[in-house]
Order: sequence, then C-alpha cells, then structure tokens
Amino acid sequence: MTNWSSLRFNPLRTMPNLLTVSRICLAPFLIAAIFEGRFQLSFVLFVVAGLTDALDGALARILKQRSVLGQYLDPVADKLLLSTLFLVLTHLNLIPTRVTVLVFGRDLAILIVAALLYAAIGRREFHPTFFGKASTVAQVVAVGLVLLHQFNNVRWVSLARSFALNATILLTVASGLHYAWMVTRRSSAHSTPGTGGI
Repeated sequence: MTNWSSLRFNPLRTMPNLLTVSRICLAPFLIAAIFEGRFQLSFVLFVVAGLTDALDGALARILKQRSVLGQYLDPVADKLLLSTLFLVLTHLNLIPTRVTVLVFGRDLAILIVAALLYAAIGRREFHPTFFGKASTVAQVVAVGLVLLHQFNNVRWVSLARSFALNATILLTVASGLHYAWMVTRRSSAHSTPGTGGI
C-alpha cells in the first residue's frame, strides 16, 4: 500500500526543491551551449535557471514547503552554477581573470572563516548579509550581460556589461570586508565574559 504521507512530506518531492534540482540539471546543458558558441541558447537557459531560483523561494513560502534540505540545496545550486559559469567564461576570455579570482577568493575565505568559527565557538549560522546578496545579484547580472553581449553587442549592452563587472568587483570587496567585520564582532562578543555573542 502506498504511503501517501511519506510522499507528501519527502523534501525531495516538494515543488521548490524540484525546481532547485532542475536548476542543477540545467548547468551541463548551459555549459555545453557556451562551449559550442550557442550564446542565444545559453542566455535563454541562464534566464530559465534564474526564474527557477526566484520561483523556488516564492513557492516555498506560499506553499509552506520550507525544508532543511532546501535551505542548504538552494544556495549550493546557485553557487555551483555561478562558479562554473565564471570559470568557463574566464577560460574563454569573456570575463577578466581578476574578477573570477576575487569572487572565488572571497567565497573561499568565507568558507574557511565559517569552519573556524564552528570549530572555535560551535557556531553554525552564517547568514548572508545585504552586501553578500547584492554581490550575488551583481554576479548574476554580469554573467547574463556577458552572454547577451556575445550575440547582441549594441552599445548599451556593452556599457551595462562593463558596469555589472565593475559592480561585481566593488560589491565582492565590500561584502568580504563586511563579513570580516562581522567575524571580528562575533569573536569579541564570544571572548568577552558575560556576553552571549550575536
């Protein structure tokens, strides 16, 4: 007899998580389209991936299907897709190496600091900040405009692409500095007697 309850509450079968998984599955096709020089297709696939990212969060709230799996799976899917695209587009000389090095350097630093915080004070929560979210938005816009520029290199697209890449640099640095400030505050609060951290 089918256990409908287990089907209903299986986190992998919720609509938000299915959308997230579909975004991960789109990545190989998107990368293949880029390497084949099919930039119109790659741009469309990237937009579709972005729509699934917007929809999964909205549906999780509307349908009340938030899950622990989704909280981890969604940012992993985003980071996997963006990181791969930055590497591929840098390899093809479409994104400056310094931008990708900066983005990866910040992400690596955050991972290391988060691990150290967990080892030192047992803190698992490391919520994204305004600057972190803004940096991610800038990265998404930059990648989209880089792809668009390959088949529609009108002046406004070229200018917007340059602006988005510069914004990515500035916001990545700002978010890195902000995370460093947050870590300093947390460490000070933990080491000061009578405080419970933040």
